Amino acid sequence: MTQATEKARAGGRLRDRTALVTGSTSNIGRAIAQALAAEGAHVVVSGRSTERGQEVVAGIRERRGRADFVAADLDGSPETSHALAATAAEVLGGRIDILVNNAGIYSPTVPLADTDSETFDRYYAVNVKAPYFLVQAVAPRMVADGGGAIVNLGSWVARLGTPLGGLYASTKGALETLTRAWAAELGPQGVRVNAVSPGVIRPPELDPAVDFAGAMTRGTPAGAAGHPDAIGAAVVYLASDDARFVHGTVLDVDGGRTGVAVLAG
Repeated sequence: MTQATEKARAGGRLRDRTALVTGSTSNIGRAIAQALAAEGAHVVVSGRSTERGQEVVAGIRERRGRADFVAADLDGSPETSHALAATAAEVLGGRIDILVNNAGIYSPTVPLADTDSETFDRYYAVNVKAPYFLVQAVAPRMVADGGGAIVNLGSWVARLGTPLGGLYASTKGALETLTRAWAAELGPQGVRVNAVSPGVIRPPELDPAVDFAGAMTRGTPAGAAGHPDAIGAAVVYLASDDARFVHGTVLDVDGGRTGVAVLAG
């Protein structure tokens, strides 16, 4: 019997582990928090909205999972990221076994010509600096506790150019690069670092009549936008012992968008 099988039979692949998921009050982050809790982890749900965060926590608890909410408005400062790490660790009983850097800002309508310095700095503050300083705070705790897993959220647009959104894409490219660098730095100390690169993911609450994906998924093997649960499942894998030999990888969960030639009709 494998370690993964034993863990599953004992009540979940992540039983007795703790996790912090940033930006987990809606959509992909919410699905990640729910998936980790379903596998036995005690999860700190974090985000700006206390109301939405408490709703996510209540839903997890209704399914007999363990979750708590910690409010955080990640602005890129070391102080804010370090404070979130300290509070989350306290809520989780002194340790953080899994860190998921999901929080980020995105707009498809920030063209090069209209990008000002304030917008540029805000994107990098939230999407790059905030996770950077969270890892700075959390990784030493993981090393001291004997190891851990960090999962960053990249994006398909980091490697496949699109006409708009270059600023956002560049931040995700930076985070995917940091994933590999952190894997090299922290792996020998027992901390695995990987990333998930989502494709076009449709918010589950969106009206089905709305053409959300459009040309972005036309011609892909999947042929449609994905569900947030697909990202949650990928994060569970990378956070679990099933992926104990996986370091520095970016796992594409994008319906084949980046890996397969798209022949749109």
